[in-house]
Amino acid sequence: MRLFAFTSLLADVSSEMLYPLTPLFLTVVLRAPVAAVGGMEGAAEAVASLLKIWSGGWSDRARRRMPMVVGGYALSSAARPLLGVVTAWPQAVALRVGDRVGKGLRTSPRDSLIVDATEEGQRGRAFGFHRAADSLGAVLGPLLALVLLAAFHGHMRPVFLVAAIPGALSLIPLLAVKEKPRPAEHRRGGEGPPLGRRYWWFIAVVAVFGLGNSTDALILLRAKGLGMSTSMVVLAYVAYNVVYATLAWPLGSRGDRVGKHRVLGMGFAVFAVVYAGLALIHSSALIWPLLAVYGVYAAATEGVARALVADLAPAGRRGLALGVYHGTVGVLALVAGTVGGVMFDSIGPWAPFALGAGTAAAACLILLAWRKGPGAAPITRASSTAVA
Repeated sequence: MRLFAFTSLLADVSSEMLYPLTPLFLTVVLRAPVAAVGGMEGAAEAVASLLKIWSGGWSDRARRRMPMVVGGYALSSAARPLLGVVTAWPQAVALRVGDRVGKGLRTSPRDSLIVDATEEGQRGRAFGFHRAADSLGAVLGPLLALVLLAAFHGHMRPVFLVAAIPGALSLIPLLAVKEKPRPAEHRRGGEGPPLGRRYWWFIAVVAVFGLGNSTDALILLRAKGLGMSTSMVVLAYVAYNVVYATLAWPLGSRGDRVGKHRVLGMGFAVFAVVYAGLALIHSSALIWPLLAVYGVYAAATEGVARALVADLAPAGRRGLALGVYHGTVGVLALVAGTVGGVMFDSIGPWAPFALGAGTAAAACLILLAWRKGPGAAPITRASSTAVA
């Protein structure tokens, strides 16, 4: 698990050097419309997430999951820095999708390996630790991007090329991972037990929330539109990731103790408040506290939701269950990203955030009904199976 955390940290340094710059690069340098930015992020995440379904199911049948994990990280590391040489925004869209193809190949097998290596009552903590390392990379990456922007006098293209270095380094910890071949009786894949009604109820909750969870690129464009400089936009994004990195591990551990659904519901509620704020504000000064609180949402949901999926899924189908979860998130990212970008352009910058606040509030209510629905287990403080 620690080796995966180090890999994720380095890969995110590379990725997050570019993430806050990409929407600005597309709209300012390549003259792309905002709708194209939303559509790009949605399409990239949708492609990645559909691949996560396939790779998750494949990993349930394979003797080893690591080849897909290594291949996915390698593909992303190769595609990402090429953004620095494109001359038209459709080329950038193609490379962004290629980057996310790598993510789609690796994520479900990697998450399954984390589950395989973790005791049942520690899954929230394990995923929280992994997400903390990942988001630490999201702190270091933008800070490094700011230093490089200053060194290159505001030119963004060289920053994209330098991002190749931590991307290549991220592959090194994977070489030390020792995966034992999985015995045939554990490789049931599609022949395993059904995922079950409570699992699909949870996926419905995720889908409702995802309808309004438009890309974070729109948050960055909202900040820019309120008058923040490029450097200040990046620093505000860093503040979000500092909170995320700080709280992901403790909130994951808390999910193991008090029930993952409670921590997840709190995260949805925080999201609703932040998006409502983004819809209503008229001053860039308020971006800072809103993005800091937004980090609480990410810390309460990203790892906790994966751990909850692992709790709900039969042992022989966890790769598929994680893949379907990631696939649902990604397909809805395409819808939300595209619709959000169109709303941003045609109705106003406030519109996609008002939609997101409403769908997050609805997801909270459905999560409560899911928790109290048929088959709900009593909550205990000792086991992560309390929410399954």
